[in-house]
Amino acid sequence: MGTPDFAVPALKMLVEQQYNVVGVFTQPDRKAGRGHKMTPPPVKVLAQEQGIPVYQFEKVRVPEGVQAIRDLNPDLLVTAAFGHILTEEILAIPQYGCINVHASLLPKLRGAAPIQWAIINGEKETGVTTMYTVLALDAGDILEQQGISILNDMTAGELYRELSALGAEVLERTLQKLEAGTLVRMPQREEDATYFPMFKKGFGEIDFEMTCEKIYDFVRGTNPAPGAYMMYGEEKIKVFRVSIQNGETGKPCGSVLFANDKQGLGISAKDGIIVIEEMQRQGARRMAAKDSLRGKKVEEGYIFTNKHGE
Repeated sequence: MGTPDFAVPALKMLVEQQYNVVGVFTQPDRKAGRGHKMTPPPVKVLAQEQGIPVYQFEKVRVPEGVQAIRDLNPDLLVTAAFGHILTEEILAIPQYGCINVHASLLPKLRGAAPIQWAIINGEKETGVTTMYTVLALDAGDILEQQGISILNDMTAGELYRELSALGAEVLERTLQKLEAGTLVRMPQREEDATYFPMFKKGFGEIDFEMTCEKIYDFVRGTNPAPGAYMMYGEEKIKVFRVSIQNGETGKPCGSVLFANDKQGLGISAKDGIIVIEEMQRQGARRMAAKDSLRGKKVEEGYIFTNKHGE
């Protein structure tokens, strides 16, 4: 059970290791791209290539979804970025329960966006956990874990790809131990648990009243999705990469200190200067800020404010 690219290596591993995958449950096709063309989830594409039956429900807990699982009579459910809540009725179907692949070192970073939040929060390490699924969110017993370092310039997209591949490796070890009867369950320490929610609409606007380091991490952690941005009047400017210049500015946070094709775009923050290195103006393509400023200008002295309060 899974939907996005993150789940593809796990399914590929199951196929390559000759596990009997009796069915794949994924979310329905969605409109995507500029042409708003109906696009299948990446997991569905791989499943169809392998001749695995695919089941798509808006909510798998509907009677038809539950019955489809019963009819398949699986020994084990495996979930990875599925995006659906499994009910007690569903969890009771397989003999060996349900194992979930979660992209953090639980109990830290429970919730639907652990990869982005790890970077936004300035974490230096994260990883993958396999766990038994229970009704409480990401609270089941830990089965296997493996950590990796978060490099200082790593974006959420880059970390996503690394953890996706790592997830398949950790899942493979988990299943090998399950088959061998050596799998050890470790209850999570609730007192160590942290939870971060999915992003709300409007999330991503840069707050220049934060420290430079927090802004730097925020931009990395929201790249590519949901995406960092700032509002220049009514124009939304997407921000993909920034750097930090130390020094006092004497200007209000959010003030444009320089904006030209030599220096780029410099904005006052709480404890220094944020230099926008790569951005995208409305109606234009993504490019270096210096190149962008050769075309459409940004007025020096303008103050960027966070209108959405994020």
